Amino acid sequence: MAGLTPASALPVEIRLHKASRTLEIAFDDGARFSLPCEYLRVNSPSAEVQGHGVGQGVLQTGKRDVAITGVEQVGNYAVKLVFDDGHDSGLYSWQYLYELGRDHTARWQEYLAQLAVAGASRDPAAH
Repeated sequence: MAGLTPASALPVEIRLHKASRTLEIAFDDGARFSLPCEYLRVNSPSAEVQGHGVGQGVLQTGKRDVAITGVEQVGNYAVKLVFDDGHDSGLYSWQYLYELGRDHTARWQEYLAQLAVAGASRDPAAH
């Protein structure tokens, strides 16, 4: 997928699959991503997750079973995802969703490595 440019791509379809807990998003340049709810939750663009400055992010743990209960469009540039753990403050811009899709494998491996270093778990009962 090298060469994909998230800055100009616009979504043409966004579909929430509740049973598989994934958000499928298709862009006008032909890119299509299926993003797990857990992945979207732990990569929320909110200050609660990202912090208020470089290096101030908060590692999200125990989110393996999280689900999205709502997808609300915000203007023509983003969606607000509502999660069943009460989190709803992240605005996912089209560009950010594209980047999350494009970089899914690398970001997920980085997240799993951070959990391992912290001795933390994806499982709700363990955090």
